[in-house]
Amino acid sequence: MGESAIEQLRVRVDGHELEVMRLAGPADAPPIVLLHEGLGSIAMWRDLPPRLHARTGRTVVAYSRWGYGNSEPLIGPRSIDYMEREGELVLPELLAQLGIERAVLFGHSDGASIALVAAGARPECCAALILEAPHVVVEELSIRSIEQARVAWETTNLRERLARYHADPAGAFRGWNDVWLDPRFRDWTIEAYAARVRCPVLLMQGERDEYGTLDQLARIERRIPAAQRFVLADAGHSPHRDDPDAIIERVADFLR
Repeated sequence: MGESAIEQLRVRVDGHELEVMRLAGPADAPPIVLLHEGLGSIAMWRDLPPRLHARTGRTVVAYSRWGYGNSEPLIGPRSIDYMEREGELVLPELLAQLGIERAVLFGHSDGASIALVAAGARPECCAALILEAPHVVVEELSIRSIEQARVAWETTNLRERLARYHADPAGAFRGWNDVWLDPRFRDWTIEAYAARVRCPVLLMQGERDEYGTLDQLARIERRIPAAQRFVLADAGHSPHRDDPDAIIERVADFLR
């Protein structure tokens, strides 16, 4: 699939201008909508969107949330319920503006949590759910790793590395990091949304995930017993970067 097939859009959602990328496919199959991680953006998916497009033949859409990538910069801190707001309000509005009635939501980390919220809040809009390294509760492992990320931000060239993917790297980092380290966030949970999901679900995680344990998957499975599980022994928090071939093949098989 060539570069000319990639459509770059600017879409105003919930009062903020977002960057959107679309690779068009047949109209008769629900498109795959990619929801990035807490420090992610369109660019940080790298070559996954075109590879998924080529492998599945489906339309693939990715967008950078407010404060990320080349979307409108964040103004002020994020709210504690930023993932619920994104899943319940922002994502459905974006899908409506793009003319998408039902989608395959493929989320990574924060994006997986947002996808789960959306599928639970608006089950009629979700054809399938692919959750890579999802968070449904806050674990001590997560907090320790996010504290280490703050140290890296303050003592290393992390700002320069994030600037490759974000117009406002400070806003992208602090908007994510500050919420997760806020003491009020310790009791955050979205487990209740899982009980309202009505579509097929694929759960994926690396055994070496530094931001969450497999208990996150188990909590979802207790509410969605039919969910499929795919755990990669040699992957960390981002299996689609650690073993992209395995992830793409498993996703394609799931969607068939």
